Amino acid sequence: MTRLSNLALAELRTIARDNILTVQELRSTGLSPSAISNRCRPGGPWRRLFANTILLANTEPTRSQLLRAAVSHLGPGTIITGIDSLNAHGVGLPPPPTIHLLVDAHRRATHASLVIERTSKLPGPVWLNDLPYAPPARAAVDAARREPDEDRHRDLLSRTVYFGLCDLDTLSAATFAGGQRGVAGVRTMLRHLSGTACTQGNGQAKRLLQHVPLPPPQWNVTVCDTGGRGIGQVDAWWDDIALGWQVGVPANDRRGHLGYLALSAAGVVLVRTPLEDLRDVPAVTRQLVSAFATAAARKRPPVRSVTRLKPRAA
Repeated sequence: MTRLSNLALAELRTIARDNILTVQELRSTGLSPSAISNRCRPGGPWRRLFANTILLANTEPTRSQLLRAAVSHLGPGTIITGIDSLNAHGVGLPPPPTIHLLVDAHRRATHASLVIERTSKLPGPVWLNDLPYAPPARAAVDAARREPDEDRHRDLLSRTVYFGLCDLDTLSAATFAGGQRGVAGVRTMLRHLSGTACTQGNGQAKRLLQHVPLPPPQWNVTVCDTGGRGIGQVDAWWDDIALGWQVGVPANDRRGHLGYLALSAAGVVLVRTPLEDLRDVPAVTRQLVSAFATAAARKRPPVRSVTRLKPRAA
């Protein structure tokens, strides 16, 4: 086996990303094909992840290393889509057994561990950590088209909206932008979601509260009077002081809010934040902290919270 000095190994790792290099990149440093193959043999110090992509270690590759190796294997113009793209945008789903990639319709490539989808409608990539990802709406639709389980199908689409990555209209538009196999089911699910309390800003609000000096609230509750009749719905609720936070301005009952005037009339201290204002974290923080102090200083009104009631029928 060809031995490499510590200096040579260090130099290789300075040009590698995630400890991944292609055979061509290794050969450009002076290594011969046989030297590369010898180091990738069983028990050797390197691993060959794809025919032309090498991991400069003999360990199980991380998901990030697999993604980078797959993109390097297929070359320029490759875009990561599906669940891996959603996770790169911050959604947090279990990684699938295969990696879903988009390539130009004229490309010809196959691999057992890759789902390689040829398309004439390649989206513009979103570059994260120097890897090309599909925009969230396209990634969600691509993943949902291939998901047979209805609950996971719904979760894929609603999480994308919930985390504020796009809205339902953008998801609907994305169903016309890519492959059409399985897209009818996606459109049906989107029509269902449009009639539920799928809140675009909920995920953004949760991330914002991580930086606000307040105790954690309950999420997605209906505020009721002492007789159990619904007064209004809130996205975040601090029950001990009857403080509520509505994220986004509800258009009607079907969007998950029974009305804010009734909440205020019942004595609830209510903060209402439009989606676009969530970007101004310092301003929202000041508003929430001030409202918390106001609610804590007054006598708590006779209201209680329950798990969010189903939206009223249209």
